[in-house]
Amino acid sequence: MSQLPKRSETSAEHCWNLEDLYADQAAWDAEYAEVRKKVGEVSRFEGKLKDAAAIAECFELEDALSLLTERLYVYANMRHHEDMAEGKYQSLSEKAKKLSVEVNEALSFITPEILSLSEDELKGLIQAPSLKPTYRRTLEEMLRQKPHVLSKNEESLLAQVGNLSQAPNTIFGMLNNADMKFPKVKNEKGEEVELTHGRYIQFLESRNRDVRREAFKAVYDTYGKWRNTLAATLNANVTKNLFYANARHYPSALEMSLFGDNIPQSVYDNLIGTIHKHLPLMHRYMALRKKLLKVDELHMYDLFAPLVDEFDMNITYDEAKKIVFDSLAPLGDDYRHALQDGFDKGWIDIYENEGKRSGAYSWGAFGTHPYVLLNHKDNLNSMFTLAHEMGHALHSYYSDDNNPYRDAQYTIFLAEVASTLNEALLMDYLLAKSTEAKEKMYLLTYYADQFRTTVFRQTMFAEFEKVVHAKAEAGESLTPQELSEIYYDLNVKYYGDGMVVDKDIEMEWARIPHFYTSFYVYKYATGFSAATSFSKQILDEGKPAVDRYLGFLKSGGSDYSINILKKAGVDMSTPEPIEQAMSVFESLIEQMEQLTSK
Repeated sequence: MSQLPKRSETSAEHCWNLEDLYADQAAWDAEYAEVRKKVGEVSRFEGKLKDAAAIAECFELEDALSLLTERLYVYANMRHHEDMAEGKYQSLSEKAKKLSVEVNEALSFITPEILSLSEDELKGLIQAPSLKPTYRRTLEEMLRQKPHVLSKNEESLLAQVGNLSQAPNTIFGMLNNADMKFPKVKNEKGEEVELTHGRYIQFLESRNRDVRREAFKAVYDTYGKWRNTLAATLNANVTKNLFYANARHYPSALEMSLFGDNIPQSVYDNLIGTIHKHLPLMHRYMALRKKLLKVDELHMYDLFAPLVDEFDMNITYDEAKKIVFDSLAPLGDDYRHALQDGFDKGWIDIYENEGKRSGAYSWGAFGTHPYVLLNHKDNLNSMFTLAHEMGHALHSYYSDDNNPYRDAQYTIFLAEVASTLNEALLMDYLLAKSTEAKEKMYLLTYYADQFRTTVFRQTMFAEFEKVVHAKAEAGESLTPQELSEIYYDLNVKYYGDGMVVDKDIEMEWARIPHFYTSFYVYKYATGFSAATSFSKQILDEGKPAVDRYLGFLKSGGSDYSINILKKAGVDMSTPEPIEQAMSVFESLIEQMEQLTSK
């Protein structure tokens, strides 16, 4: 079907059931009016947050307001995502956004006011027997943050600097997405087409090596022409991080970024150190890639080239549901019962329609089941997306079901674990069922490349960020040459002597948007490693590991992320989960080597 159906033409059985959130528009409007009324009640607590009774009452109102606002916001935006061109829901989404800002502003005095109490007064409040455990945790977290919160005037000044601090990211975004123009290159048919960010990835996945090489060189030549501006922009971002770390009394920018989730720096350092130890595995995979591509030299532009002749796995949505359901049998009946509910009871918006938001996500509001947006195509990738998003959805389902509102929200550090674990179990199931060598090889390369891009590449990014910030903190300059040299040397270290590390790659630092959300990328690698560790334990041990894993899903955000994982049997403060992930990667390479030697 070349023409996408309109939303009104989409079958109801393929759409999510948002009536579970609000029966109709009138119900949304009534709750909106209720929030507007409740916002006015908040100010009566201002200047009164000195004893446990007042704080508990204020927190209760804060929770009620936050939950209702979240419900209104989620519903309005999910309606908007059904058809982004539909004016009615565009304006509803804007209305919800404005309300959310208004509510946040009304509640903004709470934390500074409580933090103005002395440390002893705060400790006394935490001991108050009348306080619910969830409120006690909030106060404990405030006490932990207290050394890094400044006086009212200083905080006001930092808030005003907030817009300035967005400048490096904004400038990079405009330069990268709007101003930078790439030249025309030849596609597989020999036609001249303009190179864009989206087409670049497609060209790197081309079977035609000339197409890959030309696109690669064109992209980095273009970034090279802007090297001074891009280095100045990245420098400004690093300077901003150093300013905030200094102003808030953190030892370094890295420790400041880890503090929010209470992650010890050893987790970051362990990741880099353990991956260094296992770089020979990456080098071995590169040697295998070279052999499979039948090339004399493996270049950087060969890293995304397909390793297996065209292999088309046509999987309908109904087949994908069944395979995902069967593959998650190791997680037990309770998990699969909830999964089946998700499939049957209007959680999922399945197919693309005209104007629908692209991509996929899991979302929802506390007190109602989660929702999943897909744009399903009948292929392997879409089946993995289904498994991934249902992993997020069931994490939210268990978390909401077992925690009060305030403790239900889990961190981003934990979020990717539940989704990636489902993918790992699905992959294990498909590999065990696969009988045809070509299919098996296709699956193995798909999985091995996830290790390469999610664990090794993101760790290399994380190391680059650490090195660059350490140099700036030591007072060293970060010239374009310096940045390029650091980045190039890391590529040589990670990919090894067995491949040609093209000089052009030294400019790749200039096109990574994540470097403007500093010290974030390591979470991809730790999440993937934790999920791989869980899947290995579940497949090796069975029920005891499953019980620990379900305990992890049920914990939500009721403790610090590192403690929640540790209780479930994955201790990210040690190298062990990364070691376990590496043993899985090694077994993939061994299976691929066996298949190629036949």
